[in-house]
Amino acid sequence: MTAPLLRAVLDDLPGYQPAAGLYGGAATMRPLSANESPHAPLPGIREVVTAAGATINRYPDPDCCELTAALARVHDVDPGRVLVGGGSVALLQLLLHAVAEPGAEVLYAWRSFEIYPVMADLAGVTSVRVPLDGDDHDLAAMAARITAATRMVIVCSPNNPTGTVVGDSELRAFLDRVPPTCLVALDEAYHEYVRAPGAADGRALCDAYPNVVVLRTFSKAYGLAGLRVGYLLGAPGVVDRLRRATLPYSVNAVAQLAALAALGLAKELLRRVDATVAERTRVRDALLAAGWRVPDGQGNFLWLQLGEDASAFGTWCAKRDIAVRAFAGDGVRVSIGSVEDDDAFLAACAEWRSSTMGVKT
Repeated sequence: MTAPLLRAVLDDLPGYQPAAGLYGGAATMRPLSANESPHAPLPGIREVVTAAGATINRYPDPDCCELTAALARVHDVDPGRVLVGGGSVALLQLLLHAVAEPGAEVLYAWRSFEIYPVMADLAGVTSVRVPLDGDDHDLAAMAARITAATRMVIVCSPNNPTGTVVGDSELRAFLDRVPPTCLVALDEAYHEYVRAPGAADGRALCDAYPNVVVLRTFSKAYGLAGLRVGYLLGAPGVVDRLRRATLPYSVNAVAQLAALAALGLAKELLRRVDATVAERTRVRDALLAAGWRVPDGQGNFLWLQLGEDASAFGTWCAKRDIAVRAFAGDGVRVSIGSVEDDDAFLAACAEWRSSTMGVKT
């Protein structure tokens, strides 16, 4: 049978596969695979979302004017340096398409966020993956791999899935080696959870480096994963050109109003982040005490260095109704959830190590 002609890249594209058992009417898994906030929306946000339902017959503001202005005030920048999008992933997709020309390359550490190679392939940009140094970005090696074809570099800090961060002085030294014609995207989806001293802060760096853009999201610390809204900070000239290529009405009206409400409730929401950070420390300490190898993760998740046992451990957890994110041959990423869910995960870890199936980790 003759089929419609689609791009060949779609034949082998892996796509994004969520953890099994999380979605659908019979979902019963403990949700520790997607790095969501375990906290229910605050009443002030729920009220805004409910009220917004009365206006969904109208298109949303295509320029997200109120939210853009609010973010500009929060970050003390001109609104022309802020671009709102349907999650930071959508903005990263926009960046990849913006740099996509014949022969263009995008460079990033690996392993890092699993969607990078998928989006690069779809944009027609060649991925250049630079191996991590242990669990950390090897910025010196990344700088050495930049060529005239490199149109964009992605630095994910905290890195998803290892959770490690890039230091400020280290990143500045790297940026000094990047040609000013090469865009650098700092993916800071988990910025609010960082407590490591000396960690880089993209907001300060994009003032000093006009080729730097910073990606942040309302999905994690602000607890709006289900509404898909994120934003980008950058130089006015870069943001203006990106704005022209943004899909109209891509951030729905409910998401815009909820994000505005979340900014107004930032102090309370960030107290929840503090609680997640404390829980992260508790879970990591318990794992380290039991003999697991766990980096000092600075996101709302932890990385278990399981190597070839990663897939088996992911299946082990799934059989106990715990959804984690297993990366075959590398490790397992586990989100920090409620105390109850985290305790169930720690119990599964203890079972694994004591069973005949477990191997030295």
